[in-house]
Amino acid sequence: MKLPIQLAKDSREPIYHQIEQQLKALIAGGHLSAGIALPSIRVLSKELEVSVITTRRAYQNLENDGFIKTIQGKGTFVAELDQSLKNATKETAVYEVFQNAIDTARNYDYTYSQIEELFQSILNESERRE
Repeated sequence: MKLPIQLAKDSREPIYHQIEQQLKALIAGGHLSAGIALPSIRVLSKELEVSVITTRRAYQNLENDGFIKTIQGKGTFVAELDQSLKNATKETAVYEVFQNAIDTARNYDYTYSQIEELFQSILNESERRE
């Protein structure tokens, strides 16, 4: 299975964290169901063109956080998540994106009301596309 992970190698965010965050989103968003086998560390690192150490770190963190489980001799699988962990993961991810957007706008001297107007405009545009 090839995972839809896109890495920004020029980003300040570490590669292992990008892998982690995208896998969390795929799992919490329901795109990867519990029990689905994930690529081995070696296969994923080759697909993403990153080191095995980087991929191992992402997998270890995901396992520590309860998103995946490794069964010796069988492979790595998506873990069964309770709904509260899924919800918290989604909320945290969206919150961080909004926080970064607000920080960027404030760096460009937008006022809070200008940010609100822009956000409302984006919401309206998104609604029209649906």
